[in-house]
Amino acid sequence: MSPQRRSARFWSGAVTAALALTFLGTGQASAADVNNAQNAGFESGLGNWTCSASSGTTVSSPVHSGSAALKATPAGQDDAQCSQTVAVKPGSTYTLSAWVQGGYAFLGVTGTGTTDVSTWTPDSSSWKQLSTSFTTGASTTSVTVYTHGWYGQAAYYADDVSVYGPDGGGNSGGGGPTVPSAPAGLAVSGTTSSSVSLAWNTVSGATGYNVYRDGTKVTAVTGTSATVTGLAAATSYSFQVTATNSAGESAKSGAVTGTTATSGGGGGGGGTLPKHAVTGYWQNFNNGATVQKISDVSAQYDIIAVAFADATTTPGAVTFTLDSAGLGGYTVDQFKADIKAKQAAGKKVIVSVGGQNGTVSVSDSASATNFANSVWSLMQTYGFDGVDIDLENGLNATYMSQALRALSAKAGSSLIITMAPQTIDMQSTSGSYFQTALNIKDILTVVNMQYYNSGSMLGCDGKVYAQGSVDFLTALACIQLEGGLAPSQVGLGLPASTSAAGSGYVSPTVVNNALDCLAKGTDCGSFKPSKTYPDLRGAMTWSTNWDASAGSSWSASVGAHVHALP
Repeated sequence: MSPQRRSARFWSGAVTAALALTFLGTGQASAADVNNAQNAGFESGLGNWTCSASSGTTVSSPVHSGSAALKATPAGQDDAQCSQTVAVKPGSTYTLSAWVQGGYAFLGVTGTGTTDVSTWTPDSSSWKQLSTSFTTGASTTSVTVYTHGWYGQAAYYADDVSVYGPDGGGNSGGGGPTVPSAPAGLAVSGTTSSSVSLAWNTVSGATGYNVYRDGTKVTAVTGTSATVTGLAAATSYSFQVTATNSAGESAKSGAVTGTTATSGGGGGGGGTLPKHAVTGYWQNFNNGATVQKISDVSAQYDIIAVAFADATTTPGAVTFTLDSAGLGGYTVDQFKADIKAKQAAGKKVIVSVGGQNGTVSVSDSASATNFANSVWSLMQTYGFDGVDIDLENGLNATYMSQALRALSAKAGSSLIITMAPQTIDMQSTSGSYFQTALNIKDILTVVNMQYYNSGSMLGCDGKVYAQGSVDFLTALACIQLEGGLAPSQVGLGLPASTSAAGSGYVSPTVVNNALDCLAKGTDCGSFKPSKTYPDLRGAMTWSTNWDASAGSSWSASVGAHVHALP
């Protein structure tokens, strides 16, 4: 964990995707590792592959090797998805790679039964290899591996796909998939006044799941959790789930009953936070920005997120070590005293988990317990008010929700929980970050999505918006506001200066206009929300240090504006 690692914040490969390879196990595997993908170089055209909306074809140039490669062209709402069925072996580790060229290209895996991972690259004029690895769960015989383009971007090329690991039997001539069995373990994992969150066990051979409410299908997902929104307060509903693959749909699971909470409030923790708040990340390292003590942080910041806690060798557990040398001799005693002084002034100081390079895996009940216990220990040791979730390399909604609820049980109602997902993480309520936020809505303080290092994204009106404008901020915030989060749980995350991020910096005036558009319906761009959200929480920046380097212009302008909102 080098202190120089974050000169440009949060550039990450944690994205969802669409060029899907679906792997179905047959139960037999040899000791030798093999490439389990079939027609991996597209030498047989699109044999073994299925592409969305006629977006895929094979070409003879450019190719990485052989005589053919895949060309897939995003169009409108289609991001150029293709899929293939292949076999893997449970409890095994695989290296997934592909060579890509052209427009934005993505590669990843879901349904592993452990931690889903992904990686991506922006435009590339020459062949570039994407690579990541995953481990299948003890009972997992079906995973979805994917790579795709992006809305409004150029066509991409893919070649020489490899899923290298134990032979799953897919090349041995075994038959196609069979209809999966009904899911087991369906349970309610969380409720709000308008939603019920569900989780269930992985089904061998399944590539997706359908969720039924009172006998009617309401959503389809690829993972083993879902949040059903748009429900009436204080009302009981019956839920069932089925498993699906190309062979068909399973019988329905046993039913569970979920009862929504009573109406009257947006939920969320936060104790004595002001109605409108500003969050700033404080750097526990020197990467060229102004080195600060906690006492140096501007009074405009209501929540100070100490970046970052690091993973330990214990699954799910985190630790924190003050970089005293890098911070000019800042001692632990001074650090603790400064935290207390900020709290006496009405501020909250929390510890952030993750960041660009911080990989913390909370993927089962044991690691969830380890996470909660270790964060609680840090809170007791340093006096932190809570935790920020900034995991950019994958997040398991079921077990992270479990971990945060366990932490809440220890810390009580004053616990601060913030989240800093990337734009791609909050495009849909089916995403793991969005699911987590909805799962813990009653104890969640604020989601400060990162509106930077992003590229173009869909707004809540279905249109594509490029980053760096009022429309990008308001149309993407609208997704969260309409997707189930309370306005008090939505903040706008922006870089403090051009040095703080790879892309996406906007002037404080743009941030303030977006805040006014959402809260008051004024100063909007071409996109105008259908209603106003006067309880909007506020804004966030990376980082207080980069803000100080730029003369504190961001906090002076945006901070004052947030605090002046009605």
